[in-house]
Amino acid sequence: MKADQDRLPRRMSRRPRKLPFLVLALLTALVLSACGNASERVTTGTYAGEGGVAAPYLDVGPLIYQVQISRQLNPFNAEESAYLQGLTPAERKLEPGEEWFAVFIQVYNNSSQSHQAITMMSLSDTQNNVFVPVVPDQTNQFAYRGGLIPAGGRLPELGSVAANGPSQGAMVLFKIPVATLVNRPIRIHIVDPQDATQTASAELDV
Repeated sequence: MKADQDRLPRRMSRRPRKLPFLVLALLTALVLSACGNASERVTTGTYAGEGGVAAPYLDVGPLIYQVQISRQLNPFNAEESAYLQGLTPAERKLEPGEEWFAVFIQVYNNSSQSHQAITMMSLSDTQNNVFVPVVPDQTNQFAYRGGLIPAGGRLPELGSVAANGPSQGAMVLFKIPVATLVNRPIRIHIVDPQDATQTASAELDV
């Protein structure tokens, strides 16, 4: 009986020594996993609309882009007509079978240096049709124009008309055929102006 009593404390004393090792192993695995996720670059995604899952933050060069919302615009709606300010009469004209389509984007510079936001964007459909933006003049405060983003900055700037608008993003404006809406999914393509190999794309909600 005494021998058993002598062994019991020794068995119990071994268990606490194993716990720190197991905890350390678990913490190490978590740290390595976190590091792997942090270094992963996302260059494609799907935007499912307000009722679904938002698009991922897309890495293009040193900046991060995210689509807030994409939708058709009604030029005869008083509120939405503000999105078409700054267009010439020729630019405002829609040919039969055309419509306005807007993509609202936020851009983040999380680095410690200023970087140029891209100006090269396009849309494509499943029939390989490609559409380039129509850029309004400076009187349009919603329009996306790219430009230099300071370290820690973003587009649109906080407090701006675009940032405070319903979409909270800068507008990239397109003219597209109504038939394109049938050729879904529609994707937006983003290219780094400094390095054309740095690209990303996202499937849009229509």
